[in-house]
Amino acid sequence: MKKTLIALCALALGGMSLSACGSSEEGADDGSITMGFAQVGAESGWRTANTTSIQESAKEAGIDLKFSDAQQKQENQIKSIRSYIQQKVDVIAFSPVVETGWDAVLKEAKRANIPVVLTDRAVDTEDPSLYVTFIGSDFVEEGEKAGQWLVDNAEASDVDKDGTVNVVELQGTTGSAPALDRKKGFEDVISSDSKIKVTASQTGDFTRDGGKQVMEAFLQSTPKIDVVYAHNDDMGLGAIEAIKAAGKKPGTDIKIITVDAVKDGMTALAAGEINFIVECSPLLGDQLMDVAEKVVAGDEVPERIVTEETTFTPEQAAEALPDRKY
Repeated sequence: MKKTLIALCALALGGMSLSACGSSEEGADDGSITMGFAQVGAESGWRTANTTSIQESAKEAGIDLKFSDAQQKQENQIKSIRSYIQQKVDVIAFSPVVETGWDAVLKEAKRANIPVVLTDRAVDTEDPSLYVTFIGSDFVEEGEKAGQWLVDNAEASDVDKDGTVNVVELQGTTGSAPALDRKKGFEDVISSDSKIKVTASQTGDFTRDGGKQVMEAFLQSTPKIDVVYAHNDDMGLGAIEAIKAAGKKPGTDIKIITVDAVKDGMTALAAGEINFIVECSPLLGDQLMDVAEKVVAGDEVPERIVTEETTFTPEQAAEALPDRKY
């Protein structure tokens, strides 16, 4: 019914923006699209770059962006989404703090005929019709890439040559899609090599301070650490601080693998303090605005849109840094 109404309005108004005839009253006067975006927070350099990309892309596309920062709390995101529903925005987008607990508010958006787009992180629901599409990385594949580098370089990582490679893991926010998936992908791959053991795993909540604090605890409680696997660059950078404070050399005494490839992480990689980074691009703004325009127009979009990403060694990081946008 909504698609039919949109099409009839477009014909009647001779090509005026389709969003002017949608279910939303917002933007009805000038034909603009209004998007409500509920961001996770500002916990890392990656997230800051992601926010900037979304805000700049909305401005370039002429989309009226209503933006909120949940400060890494699910209840704040749910409150923001309900506010957007009340404001009758044309489309809602958000990057969920955790995977579960979204069905109620997503059903409210569906009843209000407001399409929902997930960015960066997925939700765990038995009703995929509650959102239109998910734009983001394949987090399991990111974990697999990290694990494969370690399998390929296990001998070099075995500092004490005692036949085992002891790994400590700095996990992302508990219950979040990237934390769950990056852990799974990594463990699936390293299980092929009996020498590699994850001896300690704890959340650093994707923050630099969290990574430093957890790494300090690991260094005190774990007698032999060969490798740090951090679910993002910021936690890895925090781990570097703790390793240096303990009198060890990051990248040499303890190998470090991270995910993201933000500028600070790439700088540490180029300097040899991180050994390998799996890219996770935050620049999702253009894709999100393109999808928003198509969804409001009633066009079909894929249920899953995967971003294209790569990996970096120290040499590749040094080459890429001069043109790095984030």
